[in-house]
Amino acid sequence: MTKTPKQSVNKEASAPSTQSKPKKTARSSGSRVKKGQKWDISQFVVEPQEGKTRFHDFELPAQLMHGIQDTGFEYCTPIQSASLPHTLHGYDLVGKAQTGTGKTAAFLLSIIADLLKHPVEGQRYLGEARAMIMAPTRELAIQIADDAVQLVKHVDIGVHCLVGGMDYGRQLSKLQRGHCDILVGTPGRLLDFANNRDIYLDQVEILVIDEADRMLDMGFIPQVRRLVQLTPKKEDRQTLLYSATFTPEIMRLTQSWTFEPVTVEIDAEKIATDTVEQKIYIASTEEKIILLQNILKSDEVDSVMVFANRRDICRTLYEKLKKQGFKVGILSGDVPQNRRMKALESFKNGALKVMVATDVAGRGIHVDGVSHVINYTLPEEPEDYVHRIGRTGRAGKTGTSISFACEDDAFRLEPIEKLLETKLKCVMPEESLLEKPVKN
Repeated sequence: MTKTPKQSVNKEASAPSTQSKPKKTARSSGSRVKKGQKWDISQFVVEPQEGKTRFHDFELPAQLMHGIQDTGFEYCTPIQSASLPHTLHGYDLVGKAQTGTGKTAAFLLSIIADLLKHPVEGQRYLGEARAMIMAPTRELAIQIADDAVQLVKHVDIGVHCLVGGMDYGRQLSKLQRGHCDILVGTPGRLLDFANNRDIYLDQVEILVIDEADRMLDMGFIPQVRRLVQLTPKKEDRQTLLYSATFTPEIMRLTQSWTFEPVTVEIDAEKIATDTVEQKIYIASTEEKIILLQNILKSDEVDSVMVFANRRDICRTLYEKLKKQGFKVGILSGDVPQNRRMKALESFKNGALKVMVATDVAGRGIHVDGVSHVINYTLPEEPEDYVHRIGRTGRAGKTGTSISFACEDDAFRLEPIEKLLETKLKCVMPEESLLEKPVKN
């Protein structure tokens, strides 16, 4: 069935909404090229390669291509090459893809291209978003916003990020200083702003729901549903929904929120095994901490993420590693947001070598150069294993994943192997890795 492009999405100058909104900003709100740009597409040369799709192969605006060049992108990832031909033409999309596949850039490029091609002339209300992206965790929302800022560096597009755990007044103040083209946030904080009439979603042209399965797991769907209801009807907006799994509940949500979507699936096993060497060490519960400390002392370990299933385990690991002299940070739900952001920044710039994290906190992390991922406890959900090891082996580089299997969680290996469609070899660690550290 050939899909008719949506006609009623607000692509022309928009009439004021019937809602009672703050007075209009005096700014011109179209998305235009910044003055003084002398860059030309001829300065961005990427040679065609068989089996690879270039960003040049799409009719993307030159200003956006300049931003793509600045990020170092040359060839599309599978999710990008599979989705962009559809999303750039206005189709709704349901994408099955793990973290680390390039899906963030896929939907950001589509959004930015659309906003540039269809500028809104005249004045707009403050807080009136044209595109909204919902993410389940604060870190992921902030990362998406940071990526968007990089891509729009050469155009006049306003990006705003609203997440809980940070000062509401400061976020509102920033929102009131410029027009809101791309709005990124977590469901709770977005709903707070909407209920307070500090943001308006009735003119949203593109809606992105990222990691819908995690939204479901964390109990955010009622909030997401209320936010979606504040946007135009699904026939009148473009909706992009991404999930690592397609459960019956996710498919029901997809039917409710998307209009005749194209479905794109990227296999998890290819993501997990192409660039990541996977090791499984058999160790008792008591041996795990010694094993971890000795691995971290290895010269091969440059930057490592250590995952555990519970906050209390993360806290214990953090305190023990810190006592042993490791430069370590912690990301878990019980750590204040400002401390989490400082720790993440220190990890990104290399001031911290080790980051201990839960799955929820670790899902949104995008850090270049993570050499190792260590699963201190095997995840309860097989998909989380793929998300965890996807923190390394990114951007064409290789990485190492080391998992500890003890008597308490070894049974979790079989579901992981079933998901990956491969057998994971379990070995006993070398004796040197189980030697107790010498006390100073």
